[in-house]
Amino acid sequence: MGCTYAYFYSVLKGAGTSARPRTFKKEEAEVEEEEEESEEEVEEEPEKRKGTQGLIEIENPNLAKQKNVKAKDVDMGRTTELSRREREEIEKQKAHERYMKLQEQGKTEQARKDLERLALIRQQRAEAAKKREEEKTAREQKKTEARK
Repeated sequence: MGCTYAYFYSVLKGAGTSARPRTFKKEEAEVEEEEEESEEEVEEEPEKRKGTQGLIEIENPNLAKQKNVKAKDVDMGRTTELSRREREEIEKQKAHERYMKLQEQGKTEQARKDLERLALIRQQRAEAAKKREEEKTAREQKKTEARK
């Protein structure tokens, strides 16, 4: 029983110290032959990428260098595209303007209610003014009668 752990490990792994199975070299040779055939069919990429760049296609606008535009090349007639928030703000302002125009014309429900209230208030004020005038004339008549 003078066997060591290293001996058992080497027996389990195989006669050599390699962790690879014996058929690995055959499999590796087959893979290399397939790669050579596929390389012949597909042209090699003109630029080689480092690391994982070849595996992952990235659509990041910040990666591309922005081109500097000279002042003489700038097109002043071209309009810039508005952002969503700016478009929504403009639409909101236009809707408010349309509502206010309809309000002035008295076509909205709110405007009708306001006009009805206004007519009622004007009528009440006219009645109150008429009543005051009558009271004033009645007082004046009493004063003139009291003097006589």
